[in-house]
Amino acid sequence: MARVTGIGGVFFKAKDPDALAAWYREHLGVPFDSQMGCAIIRWNQDALAEEGCTVWCLAKSDTDWFEPSQSSFMINYRVDNMVGMLEQLKAAGIPIVKGPDTEFNGIFSWILDPEGNKIELWQPTKIENLP
Repeated sequence: MARVTGIGGVFFKAKDPDALAAWYREHLGVPFDSQMGCAIIRWNQDALAEEGCTVWCLAKSDTDWFEPSQSSFMINYRVDNMVGMLEQLKAAGIPIVKGPDTEFNGIFSWILDPEGNKIELWQPTKIENLP
């Protein structure tokens, strides 16, 4: 049987795509290319790429997991330096909704983008014996 082998992209609507892309570029370092109209995030540029995985999860429609966002989705972005990321976000006046929290698989923090979408930031650690 043919099967899905990974996430090929994330696509969502924005009220002001150019302004939101600029915010992601400036504050999270997302390599948005205005000529292409998207960002290409290459796994081979991630220090833990060989240890990496992509989580695909469905939540019940009445979950409070994405709060305070009203969006029906939340995107998790891998980061290479949580301390540095949080410092630059705070310096830019971007409030940290929660975190940093240390879990068995890494460090997590949460923020909102300018359109109110909740963003999960994750600095992964090497995980042994994942399925």
